[in-house]
Amino acid sequence: MDEVIQVTQWLSSITPRKKAKLFFFTTHADAPSPMVGSNDVDTHEETQLPLATTVALHNFKNIDEFLKKKVNTFSCYNVIENEITKTDYEYLRFYSACKYLDVVPPFLDLEKISAIQNKFEMTDEERDYRLLLDPADLVLEKVCDSLKPAGVSQMWTALRKDRNLIRGVKTIDIIGFFVDPNPTGIKECLFFFIVRFLQKADKINRVNTNRLERLIAQCDESSSCEEGKTIDFIIDSLRFYPTELYPFGFCLIMCVIEGRDGAMQEIEKTMEISRHLGMITHTEKNPTKETIELVKKELMKPKYQFYSSFTCWFMSHGDSNSMVLADGETIEREWSLTSFPDISTFQLKPKVFFMVSCRGANKFSIKGDEFEGQSATCDYYDIGSALIRNRMLDITDSVRDISYVQPMMDTLVAYSTILDHLSGRANTHGSIYVDRACVLMSENISRGRSLTEILEHLSQDLHEILQETMDEDRIVYKQACHYDSFFRKTLKLPYTRHPKEDVHSAPQ
Repeated sequence: MDEVIQVTQWLSSITPRKKAKLFFFTTHADAPSPMVGSNDVDTHEETQLPLATTVALHNFKNIDEFLKKKVNTFSCYNVIENEITKTDYEYLRFYSACKYLDVVPPFLDLEKISAIQNKFEMTDEERDYRLLLDPADLVLEKVCDSLKPAGVSQMWTALRKDRNLIRGVKTIDIIGFFVDPNPTGIKECLFFFIVRFLQKADKINRVNTNRLERLIAQCDESSSCEEGKTIDFIIDSLRFYPTELYPFGFCLIMCVIEGRDGAMQEIEKTMEISRHLGMITHTEKNPTKETIELVKKELMKPKYQFYSSFTCWFMSHGDSNSMVLADGETIEREWSLTSFPDISTFQLKPKVFFMVSCRGANKFSIKGDEFEGQSATCDYYDIGSALIRNRMLDITDSVRDISYVQPMMDTLVAYSTILDHLSGRANTHGSIYVDRACVLMSENISRGRSLTEILEHLSQDLHEILQETMDEDRIVYKQACHYDSFFRKTLKLPYTRHPKEDVHSAPQ
Protein backbone atom coordinates (compact mmCIF):
# COMPACT_ATOMS: atom_id res chain seq x y z
CA MET A 1 0.00 0.00 0.00
CA ASP A 2 1.19 3.53 -0.81
CA GLU A 3 2.80 5.21 2.23
CA VAL A 4 0.71 8.39 1.81
CA ILE A 5 -2.47 6.32 1.98
CA GLN A 6 -1.16 4.46 5.05
CA VAL A 7 -0.44 7.71 6.89
CA THR A 8 -3.84 9.16 5.96
CA GLN A 9 -5.63 6.05 7.19
CA TRP A 10 -3.60 6.06 10.40
CA LEU A 11 -4.46 9.71 11.13
CA SER A 12 -8.15 9.14 10.39
CA SER A 13 -8.21 6.37 13.02
CA ILE A 14 -7.02 8.70 15.82
CA THR A 15 -9.55 10.71 17.84
CA PRO A 16 -9.06 14.51 18.12
CA ARG A 17 -8.27 14.19 21.86
CA LYS A 18 -5.54 11.65 21.18
CA LYS A 19 -4.14 13.76 18.34
CA ALA A 20 -3.81 16.69 20.74
CA LYS A 21 -2.07 14.48 23.30
CA LEU A 22 0.20 12.87 20.73
CA PHE A 23 1.25 16.31 19.52
CA PHE A 24 1.87 17.41 23.13
CA PHE A 25 3.97 14.37 24.07
CA THR A 26 5.92 14.51 20.80
CA THR A 27 6.82 18.19 21.23
CA HIS A 28 8.55 17.53 24.52
CA ALA A 29 9.54 20.79 26.21
CA ASP A 30 12.78 19.61 27.84
CA ALA A 31 14.45 17.88 24.90
CA PRO A 32 18.22 17.79 25.55
CA SER A 33 20.22 20.48 23.80
CA PRO A 34 22.46 21.27 22.11
CA MET A 35 22.13 18.18 19.94
CA VAL A 36 23.17 17.38 16.39
CA GLY A 37 20.55 18.85 14.08
CA SER A 38 18.92 20.94 16.82
CA ASN A 39 19.20 24.32 15.08
CA ASP A 40 17.16 23.60 11.99
CA VAL A 41 13.75 24.59 13.36
CA ASP A 42 12.41 27.12 15.82
CA THR A 43 11.09 24.53 18.27
CA HIS A 44 8.79 26.88 20.18
CA GLU A 45 7.20 28.21 16.99
CA GLU A 46 6.83 24.63 15.75
CA THR A 47 5.07 23.52 18.94
CA GLN A 48 2.77 26.50 19.52
CA LEU A 49 1.55 27.53 16.06
CA PRO A 50 -0.31 24.27 15.23
CA LEU A 51 -2.01 24.34 18.63
CA ALA A 52 -2.98 28.00 18.21
CA THR A 53 -4.47 27.54 14.74
CA THR A 54 -6.32 24.39 15.81
CA VAL A 55 -7.96 26.27 18.69
CA ALA A 56 -8.77 29.29 16.54
CA LEU A 57 -10.17 27.39 13.53
CA HIS A 58 -11.51 24.26 15.26
CA ASN A 59 -9.61 22.36 12.62
CA PHE A 60 -6.87 19.74 13.16
CA LYS A 61 -5.33 20.24 9.72
CA ASN A 62 -2.06 21.75 10.99
CA ILE A 63 -1.61 19.11 13.69
CA ASP A 64 -2.24 16.44 11.06
CA GLU A 65 0.40 18.04 8.85
CA PHE A 66 2.83 18.16 11.75
CA LEU A 67 2.31 14.45 12.51
CA LYS A 68 2.62 13.55 8.80
CA LYS A 69 5.91 15.44 8.65
CA LYS A 70 7.20 13.56 11.69
CA VAL A 71 6.25 10.20 10.18
CA ASN A 72 7.89 11.08 6.86
CA THR A 73 11.04 12.26 8.61
CA PHE A 74 11.30 9.01 10.53
CA SER A 75 10.58 6.98 7.39
CA CYS A 76 13.53 8.58 5.57
CA TYR A 77 15.82 8.69 8.61
CA ASN A 78 19.00 6.65 8.53
CA VAL A 79 20.27 5.80 11.98
CA ILE A 80 23.86 7.01 12.24
CA GLU A 81 26.08 4.85 14.40
CA ASN A 82 27.56 6.36 17.59
CA GLU A 83 26.33 9.92 17.02
CA ILE A 84 23.14 10.70 18.97
CA THR A 85 20.99 13.27 17.15
CA LYS A 86 17.90 15.31 17.89
CA THR A 87 15.95 12.99 15.59
CA ASP A 88 16.97 10.02 17.74
CA TYR A 89 15.31 11.63 20.76
CA GLU A 90 12.26 12.61 18.71
CA TYR A 91 11.87 9.12 17.26
CA LEU A 92 11.93 7.54 20.75
CA ARG A 93 9.52 10.13 22.16
CA PHE A 94 7.14 9.68 19.24
CA TYR A 95 7.17 5.89 19.53
CA SER A 96 6.62 5.94 23.32
CA ALA A 97 3.74 8.45 22.98
CA CYS A 98 2.07 6.32 20.28
CA LYS A 99 2.50 3.22 22.44
CA TYR A 100 1.06 4.98 25.50
CA LEU A 101 -1.96 6.25 23.54
CA ASP A 102 -2.35 2.94 21.70
CA VAL A 103 -1.98 4.55 18.26
CA VAL A 104 1.28 3.03 17.01
CA PRO A 105 1.41 3.33 13.19
CA PRO A 106 1.51 -0.17 11.68
CA PHE A 107 4.19 1.04 9.27
CA LEU A 108 6.56 2.44 11.96
CA ASP A 109 10.00 0.84 11.62
CA LEU A 110 10.64 -0.82 14.99
CA GLU A 111 14.10 -1.94 13.89
CA LYS A 112 15.16 1.71 13.74
CA ILE A 113 13.90 2.18 17.30
CA SER A 114 16.00 -0.79 18.42
CA ALA A 115 19.03 0.65 16.58
CA ILE A 116 18.56 4.01 18.33
CA GLN A 117 18.25 2.29 21.70
CA ASN A 118 21.53 0.54 20.94
CA LYS A 119 23.16 3.95 20.41
CA PHE A 120 21.92 4.96 23.86
CA GLU A 121 23.44 1.74 25.27
CA MET A 122 20.09 0.78 26.76
CA THR A 123 19.78 -2.50 28.66
CA ASP A 124 16.78 -4.80 28.23
CA GLU A 125 15.05 -3.15 31.20
CA GLU A 126 15.61 0.30 29.73
CA ARG A 127 13.89 -0.61 26.46
CA ASP A 128 10.50 -0.44 28.16
CA TYR A 129 8.58 2.31 26.32
CA ARG A 130 7.43 3.81 29.64
CA LEU A 131 10.98 4.94 30.41
CA LEU A 132 10.89 7.15 27.31
CA LEU A 133 7.76 9.06 28.38
CA ASP A 134 8.26 12.31 30.24
CA PRO A 135 6.44 11.93 33.59
CA ALA A 136 6.03 15.72 33.86
CA ASP A 137 3.96 15.69 30.67
CA LEU A 138 1.90 12.77 32.03
CA VAL A 139 1.05 14.81 35.13
CA LEU A 140 -0.02 17.73 32.95
CA GLU A 141 -2.17 15.37 30.88
CA LYS A 142 -3.98 14.30 34.07
CA VAL A 143 -4.50 17.93 35.04
CA CYS A 144 -6.05 18.56 31.65
CA ASP A 145 -8.30 15.51 32.00
CA SER A 146 -9.49 16.80 35.40
CA LEU A 147 -10.67 20.12 33.92
CA LYS A 148 -13.84 20.78 31.97
CA PRO A 149 -13.68 22.93 28.83
CA ALA A 150 -15.03 25.85 30.89
CA GLY A 151 -12.11 25.49 33.32
CA VAL A 152 -9.49 25.69 30.57
CA SER A 153 -11.37 28.65 29.07
CA GLN A 154 -11.19 30.43 32.44
CA MET A 155 -7.45 29.75 32.60
CA TRP A 156 -7.09 31.29 29.15
CA THR A 157 -9.01 34.39 30.23
CA ALA A 158 -6.78 34.78 33.29
CA LEU A 159 -3.66 34.39 31.16
CA ARG A 160 -4.84 37.02 28.65
CA LYS A 161 -5.17 39.53 31.48
CA ASP A 162 -1.42 39.38 32.16
CA ARG A 163 -0.46 41.91 29.48
CA ASN A 164 3.22 42.00 30.40
CA LEU A 165 3.47 38.26 29.78
CA ILE A 166 1.58 38.06 26.46
CA ARG A 167 2.65 41.35 24.88
CA GLY A 168 3.88 40.85 21.29
CA VAL A 169 3.19 37.09 21.15
CA LYS A 170 1.67 36.35 17.73
CA THR A 171 0.24 32.95 18.63
CA ILE A 172 -1.75 34.54 21.49
CA ASP A 173 -3.38 36.91 19.02
CA ILE A 174 -4.18 34.05 16.64
CA ILE A 175 -6.34 32.39 19.29
CA GLY A 176 -8.02 35.62 20.35
CA PHE A 177 -9.64 36.53 23.63
CA PHE A 178 -12.86 34.50 23.49
CA VAL A 179 -12.51 30.77 22.86
CA ASP A 180 -15.04 27.96 22.47
CA PRO A 181 -13.19 24.93 23.91
CA ASN A 182 -16.18 22.57 23.72
CA PRO A 183 -15.57 20.79 20.36
CA THR A 184 -13.77 17.48 20.91
CA GLY A 185 -10.02 17.94 21.32
CA ILE A 186 -10.07 21.75 21.48
CA LYS A 187 -9.93 21.84 25.28
CA GLU A 188 -6.77 19.72 25.15
CA CYS A 189 -5.17 21.89 22.45
CA LEU A 190 -5.85 25.07 24.42
CA PHE A 191 -4.55 23.64 27.69
CA PHE A 192 -1.39 22.28 26.04
CA PHE A 193 -0.85 25.63 24.32
CA ILE A 194 -1.00 27.39 27.71
CA VAL A 195 1.51 24.92 29.16
CA ARG A 196 4.00 25.17 26.28
CA PHE A 197 3.65 28.96 26.22
CA LEU A 198 4.49 29.23 29.94
CA GLN A 199 7.43 26.88 29.45
CA LYS A 200 8.76 28.99 26.58
CA ALA A 201 8.42 32.11 28.73
CA ASP A 202 10.46 30.44 31.52
CA LYS A 203 7.52 30.66 33.89
CA ILE A 204 7.15 26.95 34.57
CA ASN A 205 9.21 23.77 34.25
CA ARG A 206 9.00 20.25 35.67
CA VAL A 207 9.60 21.56 39.22
CA ASN A 208 8.39 25.17 39.18
CA THR A 209 4.65 25.10 38.47
CA ASN A 210 3.48 28.01 40.63
CA ARG A 211 2.43 30.13 37.65
CA LEU A 212 0.25 27.35 36.27
CA GLU A 213 -1.20 26.66 39.71
CA ARG A 214 -2.21 30.31 40.03
CA LEU A 215 -4.10 30.16 36.73
CA ILE A 216 -5.97 27.06 37.88
CA ALA A 217 -6.73 28.66 41.25
CA GLN A 218 -8.65 31.44 39.47
CA CYS A 219 -11.13 28.96 38.00
CA ASP A 220 -14.66 28.61 39.33
CA GLU A 221 -14.79 25.15 40.90
CA SER A 222 -18.46 24.47 40.18
CA SER A 223 -18.04 24.90 36.43
CA SER A 224 -14.39 24.04 35.81
CA CYS A 225 -13.76 20.59 37.34
CA GLU A 226 -14.75 17.18 36.09
CA GLU A 227 -16.92 15.07 38.39
CA GLY A 228 -15.08 13.97 41.52
CA LYS A 229 -12.32 16.55 41.09
CA THR A 230 -11.74 19.82 42.92
CA ILE A 231 -9.45 22.80 42.37
CA ASP A 232 -7.41 21.81 45.44
CA PHE A 233 -7.07 18.24 44.14
CA ILE A 234 -5.83 19.45 40.75
CA ILE A 235 -3.34 21.91 42.23
CA ASP A 236 -2.08 19.32 44.73
CA SER A 237 -1.29 16.96 41.85
CA LEU A 238 1.23 19.55 40.61
CA ARG A 239 3.02 19.69 43.96
CA PHE A 240 4.56 16.25 43.72
CA TYR A 241 7.69 15.33 41.80
CA PRO A 242 6.57 13.77 38.51
CA THR A 243 7.47 10.09 38.74
CA GLU A 244 4.51 8.58 36.89
CA LEU A 245 4.63 5.06 35.47
CA TYR A 246 7.57 2.65 35.48
CA PRO A 247 10.43 3.00 36.22
CA PHE A 248 10.26 5.03 39.43
CA GLY A 249 13.89 6.01 38.83
CA PHE A 250 17.48 4.79 38.80
CA CYS A 251 18.96 3.30 41.99
CA LEU A 252 22.70 3.02 42.62
CA ILE A 253 23.77 0.74 45.50
CA MET A 254 27.37 1.09 46.70
CA CYS A 255 28.37 -1.16 49.59
CA VAL A 256 31.72 -1.89 51.21
CA ILE A 257 31.69 -5.55 52.20
CA GLU A 258 35.15 -6.01 53.70
CA GLY A 259 35.05 -5.80 57.52
CA ARG A 260 31.30 -5.21 57.64
CA ASP A 261 29.26 -8.13 58.93
CA GLY A 262 25.92 -8.51 57.22
CA ALA A 263 26.89 -6.32 54.25
CA MET A 264 25.52 -8.82 51.73
CA GLN A 265 22.19 -8.70 53.54
CA GLU A 266 22.21 -4.91 53.15
CA ILE A 267 22.70 -5.29 49.40
CA GLU A 268 19.92 -7.87 49.11
CA LYS A 269 17.44 -5.72 51.07
CA THR A 270 18.16 -2.50 49.20
CA MET A 271 18.05 -4.30 45.84
CA GLU A 272 14.74 -5.92 46.72
CA ILE A 273 13.04 -2.72 47.90
CA SER A 274 14.32 -0.73 44.92
CA ARG A 275 12.90 -3.38 42.59
CA HIS A 276 9.57 -3.36 44.44
CA LEU A 277 9.48 0.42 44.04
CA GLY A 278 9.99 -0.01 40.31
CA MET A 279 13.55 1.27 40.07
CA ILE A 280 16.18 0.06 37.64
CA THR A 281 19.09 -0.88 39.87
CA HIS A 282 22.87 -1.11 39.61
CA THR A 283 25.13 -2.42 42.39
CA GLU A 284 28.78 -1.69 43.10
CA LYS A 285 30.38 -3.94 45.72
CA ASN A 286 33.52 -2.69 47.48
CA PRO A 287 33.66 0.70 45.70
CA THR A 288 36.90 2.66 45.43
CA LYS A 289 37.52 6.26 44.35
CA GLU A 290 38.09 5.00 40.82
CA THR A 291 34.74 3.17 40.96
CA ILE A 292 32.93 6.33 42.02
CA GLU A 293 34.48 8.35 39.19
CA LEU A 294 33.48 5.67 36.67
CA VAL A 295 29.92 5.64 38.03
CA LYS A 296 29.68 9.44 37.77
CA LYS A 297 30.92 9.25 34.18
CA GLU A 298 28.34 6.55 33.43
CA LEU A 299 25.50 8.63 34.85
CA MET A 300 26.31 11.47 32.46
CA LYS A 301 25.42 9.33 29.44
CA PRO A 302 22.40 10.60 27.45
CA LYS A 303 20.14 7.66 28.33
CA TYR A 304 19.89 8.85 31.95
CA GLN A 305 17.98 11.91 30.70
CA PHE A 306 14.96 9.60 30.54
CA TYR A 307 14.99 8.69 34.24
CA SER A 308 12.65 10.61 36.55
CA SER A 309 14.65 10.25 39.80
CA PHE A 310 17.97 9.10 41.27
CA THR A 311 18.54 7.17 44.51
CA CYS A 312 21.89 6.20 45.99
CA TRP A 313 22.57 3.87 48.95
CA PHE A 314 26.13 4.29 50.22
CA MET A 315 27.01 1.77 52.96
CA SER A 316 30.44 1.66 54.61
CA HIS A 317 32.38 2.46 57.77
CA GLY A 318 32.92 6.14 58.49
CA ASP A 319 33.62 8.96 60.91
CA SER A 320 32.30 12.49 61.37
CA ASN A 321 33.54 13.72 57.98
CA SER A 322 34.48 10.71 55.87
CA MET A 323 33.42 7.33 54.55
CA VAL A 324 35.88 4.44 54.26
CA LEU A 325 36.16 2.75 50.84
CA ALA A 326 37.08 -0.86 50.08
CA ASP A 327 40.79 -0.12 49.58
CA GLY A 328 41.08 1.70 52.91
CA GLU A 329 41.03 5.14 51.29
CA THR A 330 38.47 7.66 52.50
CA ILE A 331 36.27 10.20 50.77
CA GLU A 332 34.73 13.23 52.35
CA ARG A 333 31.01 12.74 52.76
CA GLU A 334 30.27 16.29 51.64
CA TRP A 335 32.30 15.80 48.45
CA SER A 336 30.29 12.76 47.44
CA LEU A 337 27.03 14.58 48.19
CA THR A 338 27.88 17.68 46.16
CA SER A 339 29.38 15.89 43.16
CA PHE A 340 26.45 13.62 42.31
CA PRO A 341 23.61 16.23 42.38
CA ASP A 342 25.53 18.34 39.87
CA ILE A 343 25.17 15.66 37.16
CA SER A 344 23.17 17.32 34.37
CA THR A 345 21.06 14.24 33.50
CA PHE A 346 19.27 14.50 36.85
CA GLN A 347 18.77 18.26 37.11
CA LEU A 348 15.24 19.29 38.18
CA LYS A 349 14.64 15.70 39.33
CA PRO A 350 14.55 14.30 42.88
CA LYS A 351 17.85 12.86 44.10
CA VAL A 352 17.89 10.82 47.33
CA PHE A 353 21.03 9.72 49.18
CA PHE A 354 21.03 7.18 52.01
CA MET A 355 24.36 7.59 53.81
CA VAL A 356 24.73 4.51 56.03
CA SER A 357 27.85 4.67 58.19
CA CYS A 358 29.07 5.73 61.59
CA ARG A 359 29.70 9.44 61.96
CA GLY A 360 31.72 9.12 65.17
CA ALA A 361 31.97 6.92 68.27
CA ASN A 362 29.54 8.61 70.66
CA LYS A 363 26.54 6.67 71.97
CA PHE A 364 23.29 7.75 73.55
CA SER A 365 23.64 5.28 76.43
CA ILE A 366 20.68 3.86 78.34
CA LYS A 367 21.66 3.41 82.03
CA GLY A 368 18.29 2.51 83.50
CA ASP A 369 14.63 3.42 83.58
CA GLU A 370 14.80 5.77 86.53
CA PHE A 371 14.12 8.77 84.30
CA GLU A 372 10.58 10.01 84.48
CA GLY A 373 8.91 11.77 81.61
CA GLN A 374 8.80 15.51 81.82
CA SER A 375 6.39 17.86 80.09
CA ALA A 376 6.84 21.36 78.78
CA THR A 377 4.31 24.03 77.87
CA CYS A 378 4.49 26.92 75.50
CA ASP A 379 2.35 29.88 74.61
CA TYR A 380 0.31 29.87 71.41
CA TYR A 381 -0.62 33.03 69.58
CA ASP A 382 -3.65 33.14 67.34
CA ILE A 383 -2.68 35.32 64.41
CA GLY A 384 -5.22 35.55 61.62
CA SER A 385 -3.98 34.58 58.17
CA ALA A 386 -5.31 37.81 56.66
CA LEU A 387 -3.25 39.83 59.13
CA ILE A 388 -0.16 37.83 58.27
CA ARG A 389 -0.67 38.34 54.55
CA ASN A 390 -1.08 42.08 55.01
CA ARG A 391 2.34 42.27 56.66
CA MET A 392 4.16 40.16 54.08
CA LEU A 393 6.08 41.22 50.99
CA ASP A 394 4.30 41.38 47.67
CA ILE A 395 6.60 39.26 45.48
CA THR A 396 5.89 40.07 41.83
CA ASP A 397 6.73 37.96 38.77
CA SER A 398 9.39 40.48 37.75
CA VAL A 399 11.64 39.36 40.65
CA ARG A 400 11.11 35.64 40.12
CA ASP A 401 13.41 33.41 38.07
CA ILE A 402 13.39 29.65 37.45
CA SER A 403 16.29 29.48 35.00
CA TYR A 404 19.20 29.23 37.45
CA VAL A 405 19.17 26.45 40.03
CA GLN A 406 21.58 25.63 42.87
CA PRO A 407 23.01 22.12 42.25
CA MET A 408 21.85 20.79 45.65
CA MET A 409 18.22 21.72 44.99
CA ASP A 410 15.83 18.75 44.62
CA THR A 411 18.21 16.64 46.72
CA LEU A 412 17.47 14.80 49.96
CA VAL A 413 20.24 13.27 52.09
CA ALA A 414 19.21 10.69 54.69
CA TYR A 415 21.77 9.84 57.39
CA SER A 416 21.65 6.60 59.39
CA THR A 417 22.86 8.44 62.49
CA ILE A 418 23.53 11.93 63.82
CA LEU A 419 26.92 13.63 63.76
CA ASP A 420 29.67 12.09 65.95
CA HIS A 421 27.56 9.00 66.76
CA LEU A 422 27.59 5.29 65.95
CA SER A 423 25.43 3.63 63.34
CA GLY A 424 24.40 0.24 64.70
CA ARG A 425 24.44 -3.09 62.90
CA ALA A 426 23.53 -6.72 63.55
CA ASN A 427 26.08 -9.51 63.05
CA THR A 428 24.08 -11.36 60.41
CA HIS A 429 21.68 -8.75 59.00
CA GLY A 430 23.91 -5.71 58.65
CA SER A 431 22.73 -2.15 59.24
CA ILE A 432 19.63 -1.90 61.42
CA TYR A 433 18.83 1.40 59.71
CA VAL A 434 18.84 -0.26 56.26
CA ASP A 435 16.66 -3.08 57.56
CA ARG A 436 13.99 -0.79 59.05
CA ALA A 437 14.06 1.61 56.07
CA CYS A 438 13.42 -1.22 53.61
CA VAL A 439 10.63 -2.69 55.79
CA LEU A 440 8.82 0.64 56.11
CA MET A 441 9.12 1.47 52.41
CA SER A 442 7.82 -1.98 51.49
CA GLU A 443 4.86 -1.64 53.87
CA ASN A 444 3.90 1.77 52.50
CA ILE A 445 3.85 1.04 48.78
CA SER A 446 0.32 1.68 47.46
CA ARG A 447 -0.61 3.84 50.47
CA GLY A 448 0.18 7.18 48.89
CA ARG A 449 2.91 7.99 51.44
CA SER A 450 5.67 10.47 50.68
CA LEU A 451 9.33 9.62 51.22
CA THR A 452 9.69 12.22 53.98
CA GLU A 453 6.69 10.77 55.84
CA ILE A 454 8.39 7.37 55.78
CA LEU A 455 11.70 8.85 56.94
CA GLU A 456 9.93 10.50 59.87
CA HIS A 457 8.33 7.15 60.76
CA LEU A 458 11.75 5.53 60.39
CA SER A 459 13.21 8.05 62.84
CA GLN A 460 10.57 7.09 65.41
CA ASP A 461 10.91 3.35 64.77
CA LEU A 462 14.72 3.28 64.89
CA HIS A 463 14.90 5.36 68.07
CA GLU A 464 12.71 2.85 69.92
CA ILE A 465 15.19 0.01 69.32
CA LEU A 466 17.69 -0.81 72.07
CA GLN A 467 21.06 -1.72 70.58
CA GLU A 468 24.20 -3.11 72.18
CA THR A 469 27.83 -2.52 71.29
CA MET A 470 29.80 -5.54 70.12
CA ASP A 471 32.83 -4.86 72.35
CA GLU A 472 33.45 -6.23 75.82
CA ASP A 473 31.67 -3.32 77.49
CA ARG A 474 28.33 -4.37 75.89
CA ILE A 475 26.88 -0.84 76.23
CA VAL A 476 23.16 -0.52 75.50
CA TYR A 477 22.38 2.54 73.43
CA LYS A 478 19.88 4.15 71.08
CA GLN A 479 20.43 5.41 67.54
CA ALA A 480 18.91 8.56 66.03
CA CYS A 481 18.68 9.08 62.26
CA HIS A 482 17.80 12.26 60.38
CA TYR A 483 17.67 13.80 56.93
CA ASP A 484 18.45 17.11 55.21
CA SER A 485 16.07 18.08 52.46
CA PHE A 486 16.44 20.54 49.59
CA PHE A 487 13.23 19.27 47.96
CA ARG A 488 10.93 21.76 46.25
CA LYS A 489 8.13 19.26 45.76
CA THR A 490 6.88 16.14 47.53
CA LEU A 491 8.24 12.75 46.42
CA LYS A 492 5.59 10.05 46.72
CA LEU A 493 6.21 6.33 46.61
CA PRO A 494 4.57 4.60 43.63
CA TYR A 495 1.15 3.03 44.01
CA THR A 496 2.15 -0.19 42.24
CA ARG A 497 4.34 -2.88 43.77
CA HIS A 498 6.61 -4.19 41.04
CA PRO A 499 7.54 -7.88 41.10
CA LYS A 500 11.04 -8.95 41.98
CA GLU A 501 13.15 -9.75 38.92
CA ASP A 502 16.75 -10.49 38.11
CA VAL A 503 18.86 -7.34 38.39
CA HIS A 504 20.59 -6.15 35.20
CA SER A 505 23.74 -4.15 35.78
CA ALA A 506 24.19 -0.83 34.02
CA PRO A 507 26.75 -0.94 31.20
CA GLN A 508 30.27 0.12 32.02
